[in-house]
Amino acid sequence: MTFDPRHQSRVLLDGADRAAARSFFKAIGFTDEDLAKPLVGVAHCWSEFTPCNWNHRKVAEKVKEGIRAAGGTPIEFNTISVTDGIAMGTEGMKASLISREVVADSVELVARGHLLDAFVGISGCDKTIPGMVMAMARLNLPSVMLYGGSILYGEHRGRRLTIQDVFEAIGAFNAGKIGERELKEIETRACPGAGACGGQFTANTMATAFEMLGVSPMGFNGVPAVDPRKEEVAFETGRLVMDLLRRGVLPRQIITRKALHNAIAGVMATGGSTNAVLHLLAVAGEAEVGLTIDEFDRISRKTPLLADMKPWGHYTAPEMHEAGGMAVVAKRLLEAGRLNDKEMTVTGLTIGDEARRAQEAPGQKVIRQLANPIVRHGGLAILRGNLAPEGCVAKLAGHEQPVFRGRARVFDREEDAFAAVKAKKIKAGDFIVIRYEGPKGGPGMREMLQVTGALQGAGLGASVALMTDGRFSGATHGFMVGHVAPEAAVGGPIAAVKDGDTIAIDIKKRRLDVELPAAELRKRLKAVKPPKPRYTSGAMAKYARLVSSASEGAVTG
Repeated sequence: MTFDPRHQSRVLLDGADRAAARSFFKAIGFTDEDLAKPLVGVAHCWSEFTPCNWNHRKVAEKVKEGIRAAGGTPIEFNTISVTDGIAMGTEGMKASLISREVVADSVELVARGHLLDAFVGISGCDKTIPGMVMAMARLNLPSVMLYGGSILYGEHRGRRLTIQDVFEAIGAFNAGKIGERELKEIETRACPGAGACGGQFTANTMATAFEMLGVSPMGFNGVPAVDPRKEEVAFETGRLVMDLLRRGVLPRQIITRKALHNAIAGVMATGGSTNAVLHLLAVAGEAEVGLTIDEFDRISRKTPLLADMKPWGHYTAPEMHEAGGMAVVAKRLLEAGRLNDKEMTVTGLTIGDEARRAQEAPGQKVIRQLANPIVRHGGLAILRGNLAPEGCVAKLAGHEQPVFRGRARVFDREEDAFAAVKAKKIKAGDFIVIRYEGPKGGPGMREMLQVTGALQGAGLGASVALMTDGRFSGATHGFMVGHVAPEAAVGGPIAAVKDGDTIAIDIKKRRLDVELPAAELRKRLKAVKPPKPRYTSGAMAKYARLVSSASEGAVTG
């Protein structure tokens, strides 16, 4: 059966009864000819808060040109973005994960309210990327996600910088290892222009994962923000969404369980952010595909870590693009038998076809050969134990230590933990616990880069561990465990930990435990009195009432 490219907009605009709607469109310059074509939304997250989304209006213009050239009528609209790098370490960071839901909700409402036939979602800062894909899955309209692109690396005294280096420089400054002048130099040079954070942090992790999932064209997201080719791929994205519309290709035909497994394998092979667990679970839920947290661990165990990327490795996202990008990673996974190669992508090619078309730069050092992986397992692990009965996420990339036992240093908010690091009260062998920072307890599940960066900068990265029911930035590295579930605010065992308790991680056994008898743990939990909710009204309070466990993606739907 032929798919009607105006499957929704006919109801909005055709016939005498819809004259008022057409009149509104004509007031801002649309013609009868425009309104007789499919209406295609172009959603983006431009704001003056962040370099991550600074190029979105420019990218949107090129997407719109592509839509017009292919016979559609583009309509541009925007949504919000909360910038993690700015909000990090403050109360404002609690808004970040919540913003993912608002991005998805707002795009959904505009598309439903105006009966769009298709849309392109342009994303940048961390939560806008999954937010756009959640909207795609929820609406199930012909659509494409295009990432605005990575920032280029900065340079300082011959060293290539990302925002990670600024956070670690703060720790080095507070530890007396560098002076104020050097801190200022690093601060000024780390972020040279438009684009999202340049390592395999959350933004680039999700941009690459969604190329592997098939909802973004292979290679398009990898083009850096300031590369002239970004305008070319934006134009082609506009043409592509019209092709999807005419063929009636819908996101839920692409977002399958096997395709999600490909995305997870891509995260594991590149040492990607722990946040990928939350976001891919959320996308799976929107697409009504069954996916559990334990599947991440099963895939990680059999996926080699191949890309030598910051925060724990040597290279940045633009350098990975120059090396050949995710197509080369997909090719390696295909060769290893770790790719579901028949899964369809928005280009009309299968992911296997895209892998076979990979163009690898001669002599590139970013993506290892299959025979020489960095390690033979992926970059993340899912742990359970008496502290995390529903699971938690550990980042394996960047350290080889399989076991850590330490004395608990317990903090009920991130600021207190940072103050302790800054005051040099954290010592080798400590196991920092930051709780009441989960989806409900925060609310909003703050990232802890301010703390983890300070630990690295102070030289404690290899001798201290940290666990939290909050999250980590993709720029975090070291012995860090996040997303501990159930969270403290709902009576999770993390709420029972006291200063001086011994906590043990065993990566091989996939365990996170406090060394206490079960009866003592139960007794302590009965006596726990959680703090009063920090917010009792507004978006924060609404989110806290609705949000699910981190083990389910911390979603509100």
